[in-house]
Amino acid sequence: MTPSDLATRLQQNIDQKTKPPGALGQLEALAKQIGLIQQTETPDVSRPKAFVFGADHGVCAEGVNPFPQVVTEQMLANFATGGAAMNVFCRTNGIDLTIVNMGIVNSDARWPEVLHAAVAPGTANLAKGAAMTAEQCEQALSTGHQLATEAFEAGHNLLIIGEMGIGNTTSASALLSALTKLPPEQSVGPGTGADSATLDRKITVVRQAATRCASHSADQCLMELGGFEIAAMVGAIQASAETHRPVLIDGFIATIAALVAEKRQPGTVEACVFAHRSAEPAHRHVLDTLNAQPLLDLGLRLGEGSGAALAYPLVKNAVAMLNEMATFADAGVSGG
Repeated sequence: MTPSDLATRLQQNIDQKTKPPGALGQLEALAKQIGLIQQTETPDVSRPKAFVFGADHGVCAEGVNPFPQVVTEQMLANFATGGAAMNVFCRTNGIDLTIVNMGIVNSDARWPEVLHAAVAPGTANLAKGAAMTAEQCEQALSTGHQLATEAFEAGHNLLIIGEMGIGNTTSASALLSALTKLPPEQSVGPGTGADSATLDRKITVVRQAATRCASHSADQCLMELGGFEIAAMVGAIQASAETHRPVLIDGFIATIAALVAEKRQPGTVEACVFAHRSAEPAHRHVLDTLNAQPLLDLGLRLGEGSGAALAYPLVKNAVAMLNEMATFADAGVSGG
C-alpha cells in the first residue's frame, strides 16, 4: 500500500467512527500521523521508551547561565534516585526511562542507574571555537542512534527524548541562529531564568558564534555549536525515522535537535510528534520552521523530556480511538 493509499484508508477509518467528522479535533490528525509513521492501519504505541541525555557545556565559562555548571551533575544524581520531574511523569505513565551521561565535567561521577556513555568531560567553549571535534560529534550521534535502534529491536514502539545540561539553551540558540538566520535577539531566551545582564552576554555569545558558522552545513554547525546531548538526540531522531517509529519531541532544545536532523536528512521530521510549545520564546519560531503543530501549550520550560512524557497519554488515546472505537456500522448508529 502506498503512503497515499494508507493516508486515505486511515482517514476513512477515522471518519467512520461513531462521532461527527472532525469532532475529536487534533486527536484525529494525531492518530492518522502515528499510523502513517508506523505504516499501518493499526498502530501500536504501548511500549514507550524515553532517553534523557545529559552533558556539560564549555560555554558556561562565558557566564551565560544563572546556575553553576555542577547542577548538571547534581541533576543526574537526582535522576538516578528517581526524584526528577521526568522520573515522576515516566512512572505515572508507564514509560521505560533510561538516563544517559554523555559527558559531564566530573569524569569520575558514576551512578548504577545512569548509563555511562561519556564522550568527554563536557564540550569545549563554543564562544572560542568548535564545541566538539568531528570525532566527538560522530561518537555522540552514533550513541543516540544506537541506543534508539536497540530500544526498537527490544520491542519498544515509540521514543521520547529529553536532555539535561546547564548551558544548552545557549548552544540551541546558536544552532537556531546559524541554521535559520534568526537574529540572536530572537533566538535567545531566558533559559533557566537568566537576568538582563546574563541575557545580554548570552546574546553576544550567540551572535559571534552563529556569525562564525553562517555558511556551515548542518553537520558543521552541530560540531561547532552543539552539545553531546544534542547530538545524541539528533542520532536518536534519525534512528526513529529510519525504522518508522514515532518520536515524541520535547521542548526548545529537543526541537533544535529535530531541526538539525531534518537539515541532515530531509524527511526525518515526518517521524516527529511535537509534544508541546514551551515558554522559551524561540521555540515558536522553530516549530513554525518545521511546520509543526504541538500537542500541548502549558507554559513549560523545564526540558528533561517532561513535556513529551506528559503528551504521551494523548498519543496513546489517539491510537486507542483508531483501533478500538466503534464505527457507525459496528454500533448500528445512523449517520455513517
